[in-house]
Amino acid sequence: MRILMVSPEYPPISGGVGRYTSNLVNSLRKLDCEVLVLSDEKGNGDYKGISPTNADNSNIILKVVDDVKPDIVHIQFEPGLYGLISSRLNPSNSKTYLDSFYYKCKIPIITTFHSGYTFKEWMYQALYIKKSGRAGVLGIPARTIVMMWYRLLSYRSFMELNREKLKRSQAGICFSYYMSRLLGGGHIIYHGAEPAIMNVPDKKEARKEFSLPIEKKIAVVIGFQTVTKGWDLLNKVKMPEDWIMVINSTKGDYNKENIDKNFNRYKDKDKDDIVDLKRGYLDDRELSLLLCASDAVLLPYKITSGSGVMFDALAHGLPFISSDLEFFKEFANMELGITSKRDPKSFSNAIAKIGSDYEKYNTAVTSFKQKLKWNYIANQHIQLYNSKRQKITR
Repeated sequence: MRILMVSPEYPPISGGVGRYTSNLVNSLRKLDCEVLVLSDEKGNGDYKGISPTNADNSNIILKVVDDVKPDIVHIQFEPGLYGLISSRLNPSNSKTYLDSFYYKCKIPIITTFHSGYTFKEWMYQALYIKKSGRAGVLGIPARTIVMMWYRLLSYRSFMELNREKLKRSQAGICFSYYMSRLLGGGHIIYHGAEPAIMNVPDKKEARKEFSLPIEKKIAVVIGFQTVTKGWDLLNKVKMPEDWIMVINSTKGDYNKENIDKNFNRYKDKDKDDIVDLKRGYLDDRELSLLLCASDAVLLPYKITSGSGVMFDALAHGLPFISSDLEFFKEFANMELGITSKRDPKSFSNAIAKIGSDYEKYNTAVTSFKQKLKWNYIANQHIQLYNSKRQKITR
């Protein structure tokens, strides 16, 4: 079977979509699938040229389809990666540089959806832009008021971008039932994840790599230090006595969201419960080692469609402590972690609870992580490809 995998973000470009796509491609190839990748010029795809700024994305993909003649075209769909455009004059008419491809392609399309928001989360994003500009009503900067009005008018249009792609695909893939409900359909195939090192070290050995203390439990925070990831809360969380917090932030190539500059507590020399690794982007081996060195992962997000970091942590046997967003609640209901009100005291109490009931959560995570192994995930994709490869309904 020949598959054309489409993702502008692809290694060495940093970012969760690219890392996920690369792991999926490698796993499919191990199962004797012929997979060709179309990526941004900066990525290591077999074909290149698509990007968030290229208005010709659809035609580029169609040309590669004509050259490759795949059985399946698999799109990794995150609207911003293909050029999300919303007119300031008509925000109810959102589009991307990928839209016409879905109408013209004659090959079966499978689409994996990487983002989708409830109306509440969509509106909250307007509050997380930089608070600059002249103050207006109730002291709120005029720019924020304009952004809230703009998002109010654009939400339905944004969600329709996803739903239209689902309608014109032979199948959609979602990482959670939460996302499937938002879109109105889609097959549930979890975000694959597993250790990237052959011989998984014990915690003591893994901690030597990062010069981390042996005697305390570690709650790790990794990823983009952007406003919606909620790192501002970490300033105020009082770690239980037998825990420390270890952080490592990454800057994404495509992520233009504001950097959260409020996380300054770890710079205080008198504080010893937070360790900042300052390593930037971690390759797969380094990420695996850091997760092997840890006991839980903290996810204080303000908004999320999903979390590759959560799946990575679960694959390494770590339960999570997260803010009480709908996506996380789905997995907390499986006893894979705890959701908490997004305030310092609640997070501190949740960390302590994970510690006191660690065996219970560890047992649930150990069972669940078998469903995340890449071989299992790749086989689920192949089954879906085979069931849809001859069916064109557009």
